Parts: sequence; C-alpha cells; structure tokens
Amino acid sequence: MDYQQLHAQRRSHPAWRLLAADHAPMIASFLHHVFVVPNVRTIARQQLVSQLDDHLYQLHQVSGETLFPKSAASYLDDWASDERGWLRKYYPAGDDEPHYDLTSSSEQALEWLQGLGQRAFIGTESRLMTVFDLLKQITDGTELNPRARIAELQSRRADIDAQIAHIREGHLTLMEPTQVRERFLQMAATARELLADFRALDQNFRTLDRSVREQIATWDGGKGELLQQIFAWRDQIADSDEGRSFRAFWDLLMSPARQDELSKLLAHVMALAPIRELDPDTRLRRIHYDWLEAGEVTQRTVARLSEQLRRYLDDQAWLENRRIMELIRQVEQKALAMRGQIPEADFASIDMAGADLGLPMERLLYTPPFKADLRAAVVEEASATIVTDALFEQVYVDQGRLTSNVRRALQTRSQVSLAAVIAEHPIEQGLAELATYLKLATQDVAAMIDDEGTESIAWTGGDGRQRQATLPMVIFTLRDTNHEE
Repeated sequence: MDYQQLHAQRRSHPAWRLLAADHAPMIASFLHHVFVVPNVRTIARQQLVSQLDDHLYQLHQVSGETLFPKSAASYLDDWASDERGWLRKYYPAGDDEPHYDLTSSSEQALEWLQGLGQRAFIGTESRLMTVFDLLKQITDGTELNPRARIAELQSRRADIDAQIAHIREGHLTLMEPTQVRERFLQMAATARELLADFRALDQNFRTLDRSVREQIATWDGGKGELLQQIFAWRDQIADSDEGRSFRAFWDLLMSPARQDELSKLLAHVMALAPIRELDPDTRLRRIHYDWLEAGEVTQRTVARLSEQLRRYLDDQAWLENRRIMELIRQVEQKALAMRGQIPEADFASIDMAGADLGLPMERLLYTPPFKADLRAAVVEEASATIVTDALFEQVYVDQGRLTSNVRRALQTRSQVSLAAVIAEHPIEQGLAELATYLKLATQDVAAMIDDEGTESIAWTGGDGRQRQATLPMVIFTLRDTNHEE
C-alpha cells in the first residue's frame, strides 16, 4: 500500500469515489437501507425509482429545502455508469425492464462507514478464543505424526470425561451474560460478512463472464485455442483458495441436517435472556436462508458462463459465417478502390430486361371441341292415372325426441332398458319408431345389446290394433362401456 497505489485507487476505485462523493450521505444511506439491510440482491428499475423518490422526499421534508434537484431515475443512471460503478445495471433473461444490484465495491464502502460508529460493546475474549481454536485446528490438521494426533484426541476425551463427571456431581458451569453477548455479536458480524463475501465472489464470476464474452466476440483463431484459454481461467478460479472454500461452504450449507441444526441453534440462542437484552435483528433467525439466496445468485452467474460456452460450441456455422464476412469485406474494399475510376465506355449492356422464353411443356394439348347433339322431339301427353297418395303418407320419426326420452330416463338411474323407456313414453309411430330406438342403441346413444336375453314391446297401431315385437334385450347406459379402460 504505497503512494502510487493509493493515488490510483483514489481515482479509479468505486468505493473511494463513493466516500468522496458530494452526496455520499444520501447515497450510502439509501443503498444500505434498500440493499444491505433486507439482503436484496436485485431490484427492478421502477421499484427502485419509487423507493428513491420516497427517500429523497423524506430528506427534503426534514431539511425544509430541496437538497437534491435531480430525478430519482437520473440518480440511478448516474450511479450505474462506468464513471461511478456503485450499482450494476443489467437486463435479466426474458425481461425488458432493467434491474439493479449493489456492487461489491459499494458494499465495502458501506461496511467501512458502518464500522466508524461507536460500538456499544467491544469483546476481546471471544476473539482470543477464536484465535486459539483456529491455531489448534491448523496444528491438528497438519500433524503428520499419528501418535501425536492420537495423544491430542485422548487428551480431549479426558477433558470431556472430566466435564461429564463434574456435571454428574451437580456442578454445572454456565457462561456469564457478558460472555454470551460477546460471542453472539461476533457470530452476527461474521454472518453478515458472509453475505458481503457472496457479492464479492459473484463479482469475480461476472468479471470472468465478461472477459469470456469479449474474447468470443473478438477471437480470430480456432475454437480449440479459445476454449483452452477459457477453461484455464475457469479452472484457475475454481481451484483457487477462494473457489475451494466456496464449494466446501456450499456443500455444508446445502445439507438438510446442517440447516435444521443451524435453525435450532439460532432459535435457542435468540431466546436467551442476555441476547434479548441486546434487541438483536430478528432477521438473524433466517440468516442461513439469506446465505442460500446469495449463493444461488452466484450459482446462476456460473450457469450463465456455462451457457455462453455451450452456445459457442453449438454454433456449427461459425466458420462459414466468418468466411462470408471476409468475402463481403473484400467486395466492399474493391468497390471503394474503384470508386474514383469511372469507365468511359459502357460497363455492361443488355438487349432487354428479360428473355422471351417459350417452353414446350407450357403449351396446352389439343382438346377437341364439344358439340351438343340437339334434336327436336315431340313430348306426348301421358294418359295413365298415377296414385300419388303414398307420397303424402310418409312417416317421419323425430330422432331428437327419442334421444331426449332416453336421456330423461337416465337422469334418475345409471341404466335403463328399452322396454322401460317405451313404458314411460309409449310408441306413437309404430314399427318405424321402434327401429329408430334400435338405431340409437347402435350408433348415437351408449347402450348394450344382450343377444342371450329378450324382451317384448307392445304398442297400438294407427288402425287401433295391438301389436307386439320380441327383440334382444337393449339397455341404455350413461357412458359407453365398450371403451372402458
């Protein structure tokens, strides 16, 4: 951290520019209230503009004057510009409304400003115990001598046995309220720092994604060389200490048993009297869900990077398109070179705009003309007497009326026989009406015909005589049983 480095950071680093901005209190307070406090990763433009309007209105009401004359949308565009870099403006997939996200540099500035406040409680014991625990973990994890590791584990077991015996004797040692509060505050600070780490990790992957897109857009070599370079970058991040730590953290957090254990621990700790005296943020109860949400944002960034590579690999016409573009450029360059050389003679000439072609297959075949054979003939008047009464004595059976009779009969039962339907609605048009019922049973209405059983149906004809017909058992049903599965 020398002079030249600090001088360059003062001009280019977004966090430093935010701290040195004229309206830094307004900007920092708004970004902290909207993004950091509720742990929101992305907000749509209209929603963010509305929240900034409310924030500016409150500031103007408190001060009694207009301190910030620009509109909320103008401020957001200014904060998301390359000169500021305090917000990231982007368009999600399938959405035409821009969204905003807080950058990692802005969150660093907000954390530094938040740390400037006077802390009500400064704990040292818990941090010292943390130092001892970390040193022990490093020592035990790097010990190569099996006997030394076994001796250390036996020593811990002896301490645990001694504590169990001490408790069985009735001596239960509890933490002091100060110790409880100290460790809780350290836990809360570490939990919030994890959220900031997720945003920084997401920024690293976005930087890699942007670099990949730029390389693909400007690459002139072969696909193999580009993919080798891209995968080298990705492996470098994934195999780094940061990438390995994130994978281990994500695997641990995605364990359902660990999530249940963490929820129970948080609920138990938040219910303690010393913790309730601190009036902690209730959102700490679900801090692990905030971690999951932040981790999913990072995972989606990695997925977009993979999708970009897949699209590049699936582009089978990439080389062909490149060759076409080269030919077009050559034609344009030659046309520009010939622009000042106007030929004196005709450059090209044609006799007519189009050729007059007569294809043999387009000619129609010979069709003999049709001549009607017209002959004069005398129509003789007929003298025979024709009986036309049969034309006016036709019987028409209303098929819709018979269908309605069957459906009304099925309203109160699941099946009904043809004899029962005729009993309720006697035959009026004789055998033709009975034949129409049979037609309905075979075509239009769901029915079953039992050839083994018979039924007799009687009716009164038009001449007043009783008639009777014996036919197979016909049963109408609510649905077609022939198509049951």
